[in-house]
Amino acid sequence: MKKLVLSLAVSITALSAGIAFAENPMVGGAAMLPTMNIIENAVNSKDHTTLVAAVKAAGLVDTLSGKGPFTVFAPTNEAFAALPAGTVDTLLKPENKAQLVKILTCHVVAADAMAADVAKMITDGSGKAEIKTVGGCMLTATEKDGKIMITDETGGMANVTIADVKQSNGVIHVIDKVLLPKM
Repeated sequence: MKKLVLSLAVSITALSAGIAFAENPMVGGAAMLPTMNIIENAVNSKDHTTLVAAVKAAGLVDTLSGKGPFTVFAPTNEAFAALPAGTVDTLLKPENKAQLVKILTCHVVAADAMAADVAKMITDGSGKAEIKTVGGCMLTATEKDGKIMITDETGGMANVTIADVKQSNGVIHVIDKVLLPKM
C-alpha cells in the first residue's frame, strides 16, 4: 500500500510539473519563467540573441523591463538572418537608432494579449484583426488551420511559432519573420 501511495504521489507530482511546464513553453532551449519580465526571459533564449542585441542598441531594455503590460511578437535569430545581407549590422549602428526603435516598437502592443484574445479579435473582426503597436504600426492578425499569422504594413507575413509565453509584464509570441513598418 505504501508503494502504491508513493507511486501515486510521484505520478501526481510529475503530472503537475508537466502541466505547469506546459503552461509556459520553453523558448530557445530555456525555461521562460512567468515571474520574470520580458527582458529577463529573452536574454536566456538562444533563439533571440539578435533581438536582445537590437533591444539593447535601441535603448529599450528599461521599457520592456517595465510594468507593462506588453505583448511582444518576438522574431527569432533566423528571422533576422532572413533580412537582406547587412541589414542587422546597419540597424545596430548608433546613427540608425531611430529606425531600429521604430522597427522594434512595431513588434510591441501595449496589452497582455494571449493567443485566445487575438483569436477572438480575429473572429470578431470577420477573419482579421487590426492591431496597433506602440510604434504606431498597424498589424493585421489572421488565422488559418489554428495558427495565427501577423501581417506587417509592407505585406510581410509572420507565423506565430510559439504562443502564450507568459511574462510578469505581459506575454511573448515567438514569430518567424521580422515585422517591418511602412517607411
